[in-house]
Amino acid sequence: MALSAQQIPRWFNSAKLRSLINAAQLTKCFTRPGRTLLHGFSAQPQISSDNCFLQWGFKTYKTSSLWNSSESTSSSSQENNSTQSSLLPSMDEQSQKTQKIPSFDSELFLEELDELPPLSPMQPISEEEAIQIIADPPLPPASFTLRDYVDHSETLQKLVLLGVDLSKIEKHTEAANLLLRLDFEKDIKQMLLFLKDVGIKDNQLGAFLTKNHAIFSEDLENLKIRVAYLHSKNFSKADVAQMVTKAPFLLNFSVERLDNRLGFFQKELELSVKKTRDLVVRLPRLLTGSLEPVKENMKVYRLELGFKHNEIQHMITRIPKMLTANKRKLTETFDFVHNVMSIPHHIIVKFPQVFNTRLFKIKERHLFLSYLGRAQYDPAKPNYISLDKLVSIPDEIFCEEIAKASVQDFDKFLKTL
Repeated sequence: MALSAQQIPRWFNSAKLRSLINAAQLTKCFTRPGRTLLHGFSAQPQISSDNCFLQWGFKTYKTSSLWNSSESTSSSSQENNSTQSSLLPSMDEQSQKTQKIPSFDSELFLEELDELPPLSPMQPISEEEAIQIIADPPLPPASFTLRDYVDHSETLQKLVLLGVDLSKIEKHTEAANLLLRLDFEKDIKQMLLFLKDVGIKDNQLGAFLTKNHAIFSEDLENLKIRVAYLHSKNFSKADVAQMVTKAPFLLNFSVERLDNRLGFFQKELELSVKKTRDLVVRLPRLLTGSLEPVKENMKVYRLELGFKHNEIQHMITRIPKMLTANKRKLTETFDFVHNVMSIPHHIIVKFPQVFNTRLFKIKERHLFLSYLGRAQYDPAKPNYISLDKLVSIPDEIFCEEIAKASVQDFDKFLKTL
């Protein structure tokens, strides 16, 4: 069908744009080393079977751009050109023709390339390209373990490097979900810097975060306020570091809670400010644990065991664990030491560590000394044996210095019990 004179320029413009788009898309899919065009597209001006379609696109572009010049040539030139066009062009001829390609406005050219539609996911690719594709394993939609998400989460990977035990955290569903939502740089990095500033060492961060994973849900400013409160109560930086390490949940409690706890122990035990501070530094879980065992043990010491208030003060400042010890253990230990070994209250008060020793150890050594006739616990009589040495020294020293016997004799005696 013949085209009118007005339709010819419009036809060539559309043909020119189509050929340009085809060339850009093909060079993007089948990249070859050669001359760089735009945005990483490249093409090599070689005549071969595998890129003939790409060259056809360039030839169409060059033919359309030289249309006007071909009309003005003589008929003899047209015959020579038509004869030569039937043959494959040489490299020199192609380079000459390429030099005749008119330059377009670069901004318009970039704009047209930007408007190119993205390649379809159904676009066929070669086997070599398919082999080079590395597909990541799919992210599980739901799982009972954080191990399935470690390969996909930079946050989990870095927490593992810090020594965090994810197997313990994943037992708490809310905590596990929280870790999956956190970004290491935005949410965790500042928290780690804060904990290090508090005094927690690098090799302690993993154990701390494993126990107190809930700290990531705390506001950082509130944590700083709680540390500042402890410093205002004359707790040194070393004291705060020791307390936070021994009781990881300490900083999760509000300033009001911490203040009430300190006031309770100072008032209930009638301790000075310094002794109260020393007490909670040595046993910081007094500030985080329940107060019911403490209240119950205070009644046991006073009503059941018969200790005076000042005696209780002395014992708990020496052995703070007595405030949270098991009630049954306390009563059984006191019953054996006081009623079987016949040790009075005032001597037990001097050696309160007896309540922090396993009862079977006290029984074994006392019975062995009784068998040897050396169970003498009265400081006013000769061959006195203190409760401190009875419960604190190892078996070898006990047998050599206290029992005056060999370890083998002690072992043989224990087998008879």
